[in-house]
Amino acid sequence: MTDETDTIAAVATPLGEGGISIVRIAGPRSLEIADMIFQGRRVPSKMRAGTFAHGFARSIRDGSIIDEVVLLVYRAPHSYTRDDVVEMQGHGGAACTRRLLEEVLKAGARPARPGEFTLRAFLNGRIDLTQAEAVADLVKAQSEKAAAIAVEQIRGHLGQAVNNLYERLACIAGDIEAMLDFDEGELPLSVAKGVAESLHLIYQEVTQLAETWNIGRALRDGVRITIAGRPNAGKSTLMNRLLGRDRSIVTELPGTTRDTIEESIIVAGIQARLVDTAGLRTTDCKIEREGIRRAWEQIKCADIVLYVIDSSQGLHEEDVNSLNVIGSDRVLVVLSKIDIGRNVSESDLSKFRCFPCCLITGAGFQELRDHLANLLSLKASVETQFVVSHRHKVLLDEACSFIKKATDLLKTGEEQALVLCACDLRGALEKMGQITGRDVSEDVLDQIFSRFCVGK
Repeated sequence: MTDETDTIAAVATPLGEGGISIVRIAGPRSLEIADMIFQGRRVPSKMRAGTFAHGFARSIRDGSIIDEVVLLVYRAPHSYTRDDVVEMQGHGGAACTRRLLEEVLKAGARPARPGEFTLRAFLNGRIDLTQAEAVADLVKAQSEKAAAIAVEQIRGHLGQAVNNLYERLACIAGDIEAMLDFDEGELPLSVAKGVAESLHLIYQEVTQLAETWNIGRALRDGVRITIAGRPNAGKSTLMNRLLGRDRSIVTELPGTTRDTIEESIIVAGIQARLVDTAGLRTTDCKIEREGIRRAWEQIKCADIVLYVIDSSQGLHEEDVNSLNVIGSDRVLVVLSKIDIGRNVSESDLSKFRCFPCCLITGAGFQELRDHLANLLSLKASVETQFVVSHRHKVLLDEACSFIKKATDLLKTGEEQALVLCACDLRGALEKMGQITGRDVSEDVLDQIFSRFCVGK
């Protein structure tokens, strides 16, 4: 756990060549340390909050100039961490950035741990734990949707939704505690019934929030799209067409692709992970069998399966068997090679959405791509508030379990049941509180902030 009496420092920009680099200092000695290093017309400790000054960073040992810098001053509590914060912006470059940080550390700061600036913001009450986690998500976001979800969470929308449910649940828990003061038979049945109905409504809302995780996870981490089908159906050609470049080797020889090939694309603002797989067929080749096994692993974990069928060859029994195993809920069937022949019709696969196309010329391909974009956009617009963290998902599920047990107990109307109901509601409140950080252990905080970069 961080010691908030320490003054910490770190490079807040990526190391390497660039326009600028930023060394961030936070803590009670920030301004004192800045006075020791900064040389300019203004003295950092006498500057007003939100102001900046141009000058030079100098060595504490001999006063030699390290870099030309712009210094920014933020005073507590109006800063990212609610501490006094100083940022020195120098020229991007590994050598001068390293020297500047070294001087700051010599002056009395210590190196910041991963995520320690954001951890201090949480501990100082500027943000809740959902907002802190979203900072890391925003830094790592690879798509517009992932970034947008992180921004909404940083703005506090998820935390507000959870806090609203928490407060309502706490009120009901208080009502249950009050009901325990009544002697048996004194409490009107209508009161218990009304509380049970309110509790059931909260249960439904918590359940709905937890169920957004499947979509939220895909939007943050990317949708997994697996390309599958028999050998020489056109899978690798489809992969290359979706990427807009030659990535997979394409030949007329069956079994060319022996292992999975993965690449990322952005579709409708959402990151998609494309996986090209080995052709599905019965074979005696040990190497090819291993490739087929890996293909089925990718199919099982895919959000969407693009199943390619060579329409010029007719519908093969192996295609039918594979499609039945996969199911129709996440499959789009690509009927390839329509320029050679169309011996498979959409009516042959009435349970599936089919897209006849020629992957060489691109005929019919745009319809497939548009449908894929619409499908992903639809996934992204089902809910306005998403749960993207597996930690949140687990805690919401556990809270739902407690609330469900409490609701069932309350419906019995028995005095002993009220005692157990109150215990379950306390359990639910504990789980909900852990989401926003009302009640969270140091181990959990260490686990969350260990995935942050140093300097954030």
